Amino acid sequence: MCASGAVTRSTLRQQIADALRDEVLAGRLLPGREFTVKQIAEQYGVSATPVREALFDLSAQGLLESDQHRGFRVHQFSVADYRAMVEARALVMDGVIRDVFRDQAPSRHGGYGDALVSVRRRAEEAARAARCGDLDILIGYDLRFWREVGGLVGNGYISDFLHRLRVQAWMFAVPYLRGDADMRDWLWKGHAELVAAITHRDRDALRAVIDDYNGHALSWADRLADHPATPGRP
Repeated sequence: MCASGAVTRSTLRQQIADALRDEVLAGRLLPGREFTVKQIAEQYGVSATPVREALFDLSAQGLLESDQHRGFRVHQFSVADYRAMVEARALVMDGVIRDVFRDQAPSRHGGYGDALVSVRRRAEEAARAARCGDLDILIGYDLRFWREVGGLVGNGYISDFLHRLRVQAWMFAVPYLRGDADMRDWLWKGHAELVAAITHRDRDALRAVIDDYNGHALSWADRLADHPATPGRP
């Protein structure tokens, strides 16, 4: 009974954390929004313990800030923070590109072909959502796409680090993108090109696509810095 209860609580904790993360990424919980454990527990109709654990998990991921007296607040990233995320991502990816698939033939990777099929499918869906300007669909597919691409590298620590950066980057970007009449122009659509470069093990092409990915994000950051806007408003 104890083990079963622990699993149930752990699962509930993860479900609450996932639900709140989705609310943040969807822009329904805006930066600076404050709430308490009690409010969230009442909202989801659960006890305070898994809610508190979920909120501390999200705080550890940099999505929330905790205040002993006021509860929790959705973290507010600045343009400088976003630019630093992109630069950190670029540095890590540069190292990955240097070493990825080094001295290894495709046949040596168990399940590599099957993994590429899945990644290619995610790429198609993400690119389609980006072209349509469907932000909610794009975020889900984009995060899963990069998560699966990271899985091809075979280093869970790198994959987890990059995933966390991308969640934070989307968290920053969503409120601005929703209020931007030119949003579609600023949604990166190069997922298929990245998969093609990986499939052909073309390191130069892979570097070019990643450089475009990061350059696209930095250009958007420059635009925000030059023309400050209130999140959620044009």
